[in-house]
Amino acid sequence: MTVSTSARRTRVHVTGAASTAVRPVLEGQRRPARVLAAFPAGVYLEVRTELEPSVIAVITGEATRLPNSVLLAGPLPHLTVGDDASVGDRAIELGPLSLNVRRWWDPAPPLGRLDPALLEDALPNALPKDPPGAGLAGNGAVDMLASSCAKGWLLGAVTAAEQLVGLGPGLTPSGDDVLAGLLVTLRRLGTAAACERAVRLAGWLAATVTFDARTRTTPISATLLHCAARGEASPEVTAVLRGVAGRQALEPALHRLYRLGHTSGADLAQGIAIGVAAVRSLSGAR
Repeated sequence: MTVSTSARRTRVHVTGAASTAVRPVLEGQRRPARVLAAFPAGVYLEVRTELEPSVIAVITGEATRLPNSVLLAGPLPHLTVGDDASVGDRAIELGPLSLNVRRWWDPAPPLGRLDPALLEDALPNALPKDPPGAGLAGNGAVDMLASSCAKGWLLGAVTAAEQLVGLGPGLTPSGDDVLAGLLVTLRRLGTAAACERAVRLAGWLAATVTFDARTRTTPISATLLHCAARGEASPEVTAVLRGVAGRQALEPALHRLYRLGHTSGADLAQGIAIGVAAVRSLSGAR
């Protein structure tokens, strides 16, 4: 990190590692942006663009690494909601901060090949359909989504998904988190298990929930739905999928996921559980 001074202002120059999910926006022409939300460990920037994702999280190492994140190699300056910024040319200008992207990280690393038989009947005990703390436990639309996905019933799954977009309070409503967990699981676990029906279902659901997400939910949550539609997720979600695939211990990964947000971790886990059951069912695993 370097600091340059002038008579008018002090500029702090830092480097960062950005998710490849936000690469099109970061490498495009410079566009105006504004601070949408500010926290001690990160800020959300809304970029004036038709590209997705349109919200970029600029975070320190203490924050959750969302799939639309740029990780700073230094502290954040004090910022407030509404502050102006700009994004583009592989740089972010944010208050006194001048950030240049030097590295990229993958929010959708492949799981490798997976034998569907590994998705055995004991797995639901670790991934309950209604995990503790889930914001929509017992919700009829969630139940319909789960049963429809397991049967491969497209109309039922799409109808339930449409009811869940934007459902619930907060920056990322519970309905969106459930859908995000499901989309990532269907796409990545379905690909690993060579389950074409699950991947195809992911494509239809992705088209449904992203079609008008900007008008139906918060800008941050709409961005995360677009990321999930491509299989992009936080490392906590990826770790659970790796646990399901037998690549690492599942229980510790679930505990880390549950700690995210107020209900976000449990809601994401609920979506993952629905996705795992669907992949198991659609692949014919017993």
